[in-house]
Amino acid sequence: MLQFLESQGFQPSNQNLAPIEEALCHSSSGQTRNHEKLEFLGDAVLRLACAEFLEHRNPQLAVGERSSLRAQLVSDRWLAELAQQLQLDQLIQKGPSAANDSAAQATIRAECCEALVGAIYQCWGLDAARLWLEPHWQLSCLELEADPHLYNWKSALQEWSQASLAELPEYQSEERNRSHGNPQRFFSQVSLKQKAYGSGWGASRREAEQQAAKAALAKLKPQLQ
Repeated sequence: MLQFLESQGFQPSNQNLAPIEEALCHSSSGQTRNHEKLEFLGDAVLRLACAEFLEHRNPQLAVGERSSLRAQLVSDRWLAELAQQLQLDQLIQKGPSAANDSAAQATIRAECCEALVGAIYQCWGLDAARLWLEPHWQLSCLELEADPHLYNWKSALQEWSQASLAELPEYQSEERNRSHGNPQRFFSQVSLKQKAYGSGWGASRREAEQQAAKAALAKLKPQLQ
């Protein structure tokens, strides 16, 4: 990250990096200075930078479509995935209970990543935050163009079933083990008119249902076109 900013003409080595350290200090660590204030700032910076990015990338995009796309690009899920790509886990300071809570790791990643956006803004301004975020947003937009229902398969399946079948999908979900964070903790199967169309696994009931809906949409793809 710092190397990238330096390549763009910013001088990270000449700046006070205290905000960066603060952003990567989770409140669970019990330290006086932690990520919370910078997370609050980062939320505003993230939304403004994303609005500018969408304006420059596709100025013809309708406001409703921009709002929906921005919601994807600033979501906790997106931030958690970015933090994982950047391997922030090894840099984030957190308390023992938080460190041992596998179910909380995605939330911690998202919070500290958003705080990091605020820290970059505080150190080098909006341009630096935008330059850092835009390559990641570009990749995400390409993924969304390839799969418009990405991470929102349940809503897409519901819209189709209501319009085409005049009924809602039915999900049958069950907890298969009680290990928090286990990607196969929950199993879900989705049916339409009492016929099973897809199944999926997830660390949460919602994730398992999303994966089941994704499988159903793949099966229904010829009818969706």
